[in-house]
Amino acid sequence: MVTAFKIVLAGNPNSGKTTIFNGLTGARQHVGNYPGVTVEKIVGSFRVDDCRIEVTDLPGTYSLTANSPEELIARNVIITEKPEVVVNIIDASNLERNLFLTLQFMELGVPMVLVLNMIDNARDNGIEIDTARLSRLFGAPVVCTVGSKGQGIAELKKVIAGLVQSGRKSVPKKVEYADELMLPVRELSRILTGSGEIPEGYDAAWLAIKLFEKDKEIVELFASGPGGRAVLDQADALMERLESEFDEPSEILVTEHRYGFIAGTCREIVRPTLRKRRDISEAVDSIVTHRILGIPLFLGLMYGVFYLTFAVGDPFMGWIEAGFGGLGNFVSSWWPPGSENALKSLLVDGIIAGVGGVIVFLPNIIFLFLAIAILEATGYMARVAFIMDRLMNKIGLHGKSFIPMLIGFGCSVPAIMATRTLSLRRDRMTTMLVVPLMSCGARVPIYALIIPAFFPARWEAAVMWSVYIIGIIAAVICAKLLRSTLFRGENEPFVLELPPYRIPTVKSVCLHMWERSLLYLQKAGTLILAASVILWIMTNYPQKKNLSRNYAAEIAAVEQSRLKAEPKTAAIKALRGKKMAEELSYTCAGRIGHALEPVLRPMGFDWKIGTALIGAFAAKEVFVAQLGIVYAVGETDESETLRKKLQENYTALQAYCIMLFCLLSAPCMATIAVTRRESNSWFWALFQLAGLTVLAYIVTAIVYQTGLLFSGAV
Repeated sequence: MVTAFKIVLAGNPNSGKTTIFNGLTGARQHVGNYPGVTVEKIVGSFRVDDCRIEVTDLPGTYSLTANSPEELIARNVIITEKPEVVVNIIDASNLERNLFLTLQFMELGVPMVLVLNMIDNARDNGIEIDTARLSRLFGAPVVCTVGSKGQGIAELKKVIAGLVQSGRKSVPKKVEYADELMLPVRELSRILTGSGEIPEGYDAAWLAIKLFEKDKEIVELFASGPGGRAVLDQADALMERLESEFDEPSEILVTEHRYGFIAGTCREIVRPTLRKRRDISEAVDSIVTHRILGIPLFLGLMYGVFYLTFAVGDPFMGWIEAGFGGLGNFVSSWWPPGSENALKSLLVDGIIAGVGGVIVFLPNIIFLFLAIAILEATGYMARVAFIMDRLMNKIGLHGKSFIPMLIGFGCSVPAIMATRTLSLRRDRMTTMLVVPLMSCGARVPIYALIIPAFFPARWEAAVMWSVYIIGIIAAVICAKLLRSTLFRGENEPFVLELPPYRIPTVKSVCLHMWERSLLYLQKAGTLILAASVILWIMTNYPQKKNLSRNYAAEIAAVEQSRLKAEPKTAAIKALRGKKMAEELSYTCAGRIGHALEPVLRPMGFDWKIGTALIGAFAAKEVFVAQLGIVYAVGETDESETLRKKLQENYTALQAYCIMLFCLLSAPCMATIAVTRRESNSWFWALFQLAGLTVLAYIVTAIVYQTGLLFSGAV
C-alpha cells in the first residue's frame, strides 16, 4: 500500500530551489496558479519504496512578512496546509542572507530539513560549514547538495522519506532573542492567549512577533475580529514603549535581533579555510554592469535573443503553417471542388485556422523562453534589471519592466507572460497594460503595405521610425498615468542580489521552457479558438441570397472566353473578390462596419476600413487580407493592385492614420486572452481592450483633423 505525504520546498530566489525541485521530481510536475493570484503553483512528486511524496515548490522569497504575493503565499501555505516537512533550500555561499528566512521558519515552529545547496561554491570561496553543529543549533537535519550536478539528491530523498514515514517531525528549536525584545513579545503573547482572538492554526508567540513587525495581513486579521481592536491597542502600547526605549521602530528592532542571532550562529558554524579564489562574478560584473558598456552589451545580447526567437523560429513556423494548410486542404477534399458548405467553412476557416493561428506562434514561444531561461539561469538577467532600473524609474516602472517591453517589439503575448518576473502587482499590471503599445511584428505587414503606397522611398524609413517612436512615447505617458492613478504607490525598493554566474543545466532549462510553452497552449489556445469561431460566424452570417450581379454566370463567361491565361485568371479573381466583398458587407461584421462609419469618419476612415479593423482583432495581419476582400482583389499580401486601390481611395494623411490606429488600438485577441490569464481578471483584459481603443481613437482623430487644417491652410 502506497502512503502519500505532502512537503514544500522554500528558499530565497537564486538559492537553487528550482534545480533541487527538478532533481527530486524529474518530469513529474504540473503548473497552475494559486487561487485568486497569478503566482505560479508548481507541484511534483517522487517515490521512495512505498512512500509517495508530493512536493510543492513555493515561490522564492527572502522573508515571510506580507509585503508581496509570494511572501504571503509561502506563509499561508505553511500555516493552513501544514505540510509534513518544509525543505528549506539555503545557498551555502550566502549563509547569513539565507538564514534570515530559516529563522522565520523556526519562529513558526514548522518541521524542517535544511539543504545547504551549492556547497561546492562555498568551499571554493574558502568557507567550511560545521553541518553537525548547525543541525544541533537549529534542531533540524542538514543535507549538503550541489543541485546543478545532482549531488546529494538521493540522500535528501532518504532523509525526507525517513522523517515523514517515522512521524518524527524535526520541529526546530525555539528561537530566543535578547530579553529587551522577548519580554514585550512574551507579554503580548499572554495578552493574545487570554483574549480568545487567536485564529485557528496560529501560534501566539509568532503572532506577537508579527504584530511587532507591523505585518499588514496580521494587523487586518485582528482588526476584523470582535475583540481585535482592543488587542491591537495593547500591542500598540507595548510597541510604543519599546520604540521609545530604543529610539527605533519596532520592526527594525525585530530585524536587528534576527541578524544578531544569525551572526552569532555563523561565528559558531563557519570556519574560513586557506583556500580562496578570485571572485569571477565581480570581474565579469565590472564589464556587464558598466555604466557605459552595460546597455550596448545587453542590446547586443537581446538582438541575439530576437534572432533566435524569430529568425530561427521562422522555418518551424513555415512547417506548422504548411501542416495546417495541408490539413485544411485535406478536410476541404471531403466536399466537391468549388462547393460552398457551412460545416466545411467552419472546420477549415474557423477551427483549423483558429488552432493553427495559435500553434504557429509556438516556435517563437519555445525559442524565446529557451533564451530567457538560459540568461536567467546564468544570473545575467538580474544584471539587466540592475542597469535599467534608473531609466525605468523615471517613467514610474520597475527595472524588471524593461525586459517585457523589449520583448513586446517581437510579440505582445510572450511579453505579457514575461511580466511574471515583477514581484509587485501594480508593477506587473502597469507593464502588462502598456506592453501592446510596443509595435509588434504582426503590425509590420500593415506598414509594408501602406508605406510604399503613399510615401516616397526616401521617406519610408523615417515614416516607419516615427510609428515606432510614437508607440514608445505613448507607452511612457500611459505608464506615468497608470502609476499616478490606478496603481499609485511608492516604487519598490530595488535591493537586488546579484547571484554568482553559473552554467545552466540542460535539464532545468528544458523544463523551464516546456512548462511555459505548455501553459501558452493550454490557456491562451482555448480562448483564442473560441474567439476564432465567433469571428468566423460574424464574417459569414447572415448570408445574402440575392446578389446584385450574377457572378457565377460572369465567371463562367470569362472562363469560356478567348482571353489569355494571365488576364483570364486576373478577371476571375476580380469577380470572385467583388462577390466576396458584396457578401461581406451583408454579414454581421460588414453591417457593424457600416454602422461604425459615422464614428470612424473623424479619423478619416470609411466602412471598408472599419470592416477590415474588425478582422484585425483576430490578428493584426488579417487587416491586409480583409482589405483585399473588401477591394475585390485576389492576392492581397503587399499586392500592387491593392496599393493602387488604396491610392485611389485614400490620402497619405488617411494612410498614416490607419497605421497610427493599428499601432495604438486594442491588440489582437491572443493578447487580450493572455492579459486575462496573467491578470486573473476579465476586468483588466476588457480595460486594456477599451482603453487602448479609446486612446487610438482620440490620438488618430486629433492627427487627422489637425492634418486637414494644415492641408487646408496650404
